[in-house]
Amino acid sequence: MSQGPVIFAYLDEPPFCYPGKGGGAEGSDVELVAATLAALGISTFEARLATFAELLPGLASGRWAITTPLFITPERRTIVDFSRPVWALADGFLVREREQGRLNGYQAVASANARLVVVGGQVQEQTALGAGITPDKVLRVATQEEAVRAVSDGHADAYASVATAHRGYLARRPDPSLAVVTASDGVPASGAFAFGKSGAALRRRFDDVLAELIGSEWHRAMMARHGFGAAEY
Repeated sequence: MSQGPVIFAYLDEPPFCYPGKGGGAEGSDVELVAATLAALGISTFEARLATFAELLPGLASGRWAITTPLFITPERRTIVDFSRPVWALADGFLVREREQGRLNGYQAVASANARLVVVGGQVQEQTALGAGITPDKVLRVATQEEAVRAVSDGHADAYASVATAHRGYLARRPDPSLAVVTASDGVPASGAFAFGKSGAALRRRFDDVLAELIGSEWHRAMMARHGFGAAEY
């Protein structure tokens, strides 16, 4: 049974999602949402590029029905509902190559009095503050591209996100002056697609399909193609 296009909001954050050739979106999250919706009889959906700060307000206002997976937190649950988890990822830092032995964890960044850049609103900001990095040492930007530029230009010493996103960025834009470090004091956390509170019926049907897809032969091959290990989903 078909219906109108579902609007899916995504970030420019490979390997999860990123603008593709011809104006479409690509990435592991895009392939997973497309396969899930197709199994529900929804053969077309509209992918809209957004900033991180727009994702949850856009769900709440009805601008889109689903967002790219986010870390699940109690605060976010007050605004949106989540699907079943689709990955569990550890934090990491993108640093200048010469800093990779020194800035290998949040506490190491704090001890070095180094400058950390984050995408505003992402959970890594609170993790950083909880580890003792002072607010004046945390630079907030809107996009992954801005965060990488801050490290490259020397305005920040490390960019905190998930290590997978850093690897995905460098796979598309190789830069030998930058390196990825998995945070020694980071703990893998789960992420899931987000839905507006009014989208409960779609979310339940979506979850039923996810339960069959995640871990399937197709899913394992797709995630491996995008650089994920079996322990990350």
